[in-house]
Amino acid sequence: MADVIIYHNSDCGTSRNTLAMIRNAGIEPHVVEYLKTPPSRVMLLQLIERAGISPRQLLREKGTPYDTLGLGDESLTDAALVDAMMTHPILINRPLVVSPLGVRLCRPSEVVLNILPEPQRGAFAKEDGEQVVDAAGNCILPA
Repeated sequence: MADVIIYHNSDCGTSRNTLAMIRNAGIEPHVVEYLKTPPSRVMLLQLIERAGISPRQLLREKGTPYDTLGLGDESLTDAALVDAMMTHPILINRPLVVSPLGVRLCRPSEVVLNILPEPQRGAFAKEDGEQVVDAAGNCILPA
């Protein structure tokens, strides 16, 4: 069985949908509730690098102190943005998924289908009813 890790926030619908798609592939991932146990700075930097994104691309604005901290200032360095995420883990966008096929920020949630080592085992619809995978396990939406 492949080792898959999801940096998860159970209050986030996108994160819940992503976790459900991982499980729909027959994989029980390691679930890291990153607000309770945030990644170390080294791990966060590794995740960012492996996902092929910048710290700014990982920043979450909605429901966070993003505006209060002035994080929209384009002159802030990557190090400053990572410092903010370390101090306020809610600023780390979610869900981040690690699999043998790569690391992705799974927004939208169906992005996870690109890195799962196992196919979907059947139909899947998001919490809002949007069909993502058909009964044969084929992705309906572009992932």
